[in-house]
Amino acid sequence: MECEQSGGTASVESGSTQSMNLLFVEMGVGYDQHGQDVTAAAMRACRDAISSNSIPAFRRGSIPGVTFDQMKLQIKLGVPQPLQHSLDIERVKSVFPYGKIINCEVVDGGLICSSGVHVEEMGDKNDDCYIVNAAVYVGY
Repeated sequence: MECEQSGGTASVESGSTQSMNLLFVEMGVGYDQHGQDVTAAAMRACRDAISSNSIPAFRRGSIPGVTFDQMKLQIKLGVPQPLQHSLDIERVKSVFPYGKIINCEVVDGGLICSSGVHVEEMGDKNDDCYIVNAAVYVGY
């Protein structure tokens, strides 16, 4: 899916948390210390957000009239503005094993800082460390 850039914000598809019944929000942080790959940092942020949760309500029918197939996700990523153009949204979306992703928004955020070391053997181009923040909204 394409990202549209406008004023430091990129969006994929349309929608907001108002377009679904929001159940909870998961938050995570991802880093890429070696290799300077912002997509890897974003994928780690999303994995961090969802890795400590189980969502049995969708499988067990705990929400009357709602089936597992109706799970919806919205993703918001805080990515350093100079790196947003190199973010591969499709790779980031591949982190989610189930749920329909109805919106993915990229906003100015995250951080570029020094990792303190430049390790060419690990693919480093410099000593930059990329940090991305993720919020994953889950609902139906």
